[in-house]
Amino acid sequence: MNRISGGSLFLALTILAGCASPPPPAVGMWSVDMDTPLGVIPATLTLNEDGTGSMVNANLGDAPVSDVVYDGPNVTFTAEIDAQGQAVMLDFSGSVEGDAIKGSFGSDFGDIAVSGTRQ
Repeated sequence: MNRISGGSLFLALTILAGCASPPPPAVGMWSVDMDTPLGVIPATLTLNEDGTGSMVNANLGDAPVSDVVYDGPNVTFTAEIDAQGQAVMLDFSGSVEGDAIKGSFGSDFGDIAVSGTRQ
């Protein structure tokens, strides 16, 4: 009897493990370049499965990322950067294909193209 129930438990756990979905494609750490009117600004973008993250640049510091929404290969989020003491909200919309991310930040100053690769 123990062999049957032990085998059933193993089978049930195997089926449950197979049903676990992988994280969205955009989850991870990215090396990105933002093509701004002042030139290309490199940054490290981290997107977490829980809808949070950060964007780090040597000049801009650590910008929190929030409101991350994953929809298949598409991703949107908001980043709050400090621009000379003033908080600026940037809204990203883009997509992931393999280990590449591409999109743009919408801002009060127009769209800022973003592209990058997974670290």
